Amino acid sequence: MAQEEQQHGFGARRFVRTLPALMIAVAALFDLATPPRFTAAPLFAAAPLIAAPFFSWLTTLITGAAATAGVILLHVYKGTMDEPTAYTELVTVITVSGLALLINRVIQRSSERLASARVLAETAQRAVLPTPAERIGGLRIAARYEAALADAFIGGDLFAVQDTPHGVRLVVGDVRGKGLGAVEAVAVAIGAFREAAEQESSLEGVTDRLERALLREAARRETLDAVEAFTTAVLAEIPHGGDVVRVVNRGHPEPLMLYADGGLDHLAPREHALPLGMVELGVWPDQVVEYPLPPGAILLFYTDGLSEARDADGVFYDPGARLDGRRFPGPGELLDELLDDVRRHTGGGATDDMALLAVAGPPEPRLGRRIIPPVVKRP
Repeated sequence: MAQEEQQHGFGARRFVRTLPALMIAVAALFDLATPPRFTAAPLFAAAPLIAAPFFSWLTTLITGAAATAGVILLHVYKGTMDEPTAYTELVTVITVSGLALLINRVIQRSSERLASARVLAETAQRAVLPTPAERIGGLRIAARYEAALADAFIGGDLFAVQDTPHGVRLVVGDVRGKGLGAVEAVAVAIGAFREAAEQESSLEGVTDRLERALLREAARRETLDAVEAFTTAVLAEIPHGGDVVRVVNRGHPEPLMLYADGGLDHLAPREHALPLGMVELGVWPDQVVEYPLPPGAILLFYTDGLSEARDADGVFYDPGARLDGRRFPGPGELLDELLDDVRRHTGGGATDDMALLAVAGPPEPRLGRRIIPPVVKRP
């Protein structure tokens, strides 16, 4: 599919490149094949207008000059150069060519500003939501961020991975809302997580610090969005050299455990908890669920942009059903295949941002499945 889209895009670009010259040729043929009362001036004038948004200023100038020359040569050939109609057509083509040059300059300046904005957006993304290293604490890591809007780089989804004295800790979350407010909350959440992950001895402590930081950010904004703000999040901890993963889920989609033999498990919480920032509706201790992490297994964390992606019939994408029975050599390959599958499911469109994080230990030849139930650690 990607190859077909690339070929289609190349064919469209090639057609656009030839269109101005084609318009001039068609205009000349039309003028030669029709009686004098018909004029091809609109076709000549259209050539530089078509060139303006797609070509350089010089190419647009050359196109306008060619169109003007075409009008003059045709009238000279037919012996009508001294008629008023000839001067009217000539002035029309020259005027439109001048406007095409002006349009081209405006578009070029806008493109330069857009390119500068893209650079700033990419810099902001790297600062607020840096891509994790491929290896952290002996684990293989892969992360992807897919924005729903074209040219949008960051939004309300977040992920972070950090090697700490307590093991490799990570967070994947989704801040309610869009725009700068959501980006600010993402920056606060990631900053609080990185500090707490180093200092707190338990995953519950990290979650509590994250909650308090988001509440302070919401109180600082003092808007309706801030009052209704909340963040779904799943936090995980993998001890160094350990064969377990500990998970705290605060209203977030369940992570998936993909085994080396193609099997799959949902890492569901024992009890569903409210998202971060909703303490006014109820408070209870966070619950850590511990799962075995067998050799060759890959953990997949994602935001609801994945599970709520819909096809043309409104059917939601089910990552568990789509991935069950499939094997992947590593986390990067898993995410690449997953994104391709989502694009096929949705037809290439997306209505929400999507953050994906995959974690795996060193490659192992053994096959592993979970053989003991999860252990719930209560405070």
